[in-house]
Amino acid sequence: MRLIIMDNADKVSEWAAKYVVKRIKHFNPGPDRYFVLGLPTGGTPLGMYRYLIQYYRAGDISFKYVKTFNMDEYVGIPRDHVESYHYYMITNFFTHVDIDPNNAHILDGNAVDLQAECVHYERLIEEAGGVHLFIGGIGPDGHIAFNEPGSSLASKTRVKTLARETLEANARFFDNDIDKVPKKALTVGVGTVMNAETVMILITGSHKAFALHKAIEEGVNHMWTVSAFQQHPKTIILCDEDATLELKVKTVKYFKALGAVHEKLIEDNSDS
Repeated sequence: MRLIIMDNADKVSEWAAKYVVKRIKHFNPGPDRYFVLGLPTGGTPLGMYRYLIQYYRAGDISFKYVKTFNMDEYVGIPRDHVESYHYYMITNFFTHVDIDPNNAHILDGNAVDLQAECVHYERLIEEAGGVHLFIGGIGPDGHIAFNEPGSSLASKTRVKTLARETLEANARFFDNDIDKVPKKALTVGVGTVMNAETVMILITGSHKAFALHKAIEEGVNHMWTVSAFQQHPKTIILCDEDATLELKVKTVKYFKALGAVHEKLIEDNSDS
């Protein structure tokens, strides 16, 4: 596992976007060779998407031969609802770059058969050849996607009932009314993300500090699903200074001392 500590959230966003660009360019995708990217929603990755749009407009990257799979979607709200993840991705990323809409996959929370939709989504990922880079964020309770505390660490895409803490955290997006927050969601599983070639988790803010501590300084625990990625062969946790507040001093010093190594990960001429 690599823990990369940046000065602030903007630096996290910039590094993450540069890493995505570097991975896609290094892969050299084409009509018969697509790079497969797993994508998150929420507040944390917004800056990354803004940088990616900036790099696209500057001619530094193309998403023409990229396939994407988003992590999750609420059950029962229209796609054009301002808080649906379809709306989020279209508004904040997809319409600003050259990705083919047919290659941008998001779970359908209004499917007639939700279980069949989840099985189909796993099949699509498999048919795409698996995910090369899965990017995620976490909640204050350490959940990744909507894999709430207690989720199986071998789980696949499925319907998930949202925890009270998640409903409370997301109420700010629904007029601060918890009763308006959808109670269920479709989500990729921890096992789905674990199957990716590389996983990059973005963690910013002091309110995520205890979750980061649980993720890297304690053992694997299904009550903190992000901790599962201790066992992934290529995990990058990218965080800001505020998120390190619960870490031991020696932990922070150890990973900061590797800063030069980490910078090579986003250099054009280095190996991923």
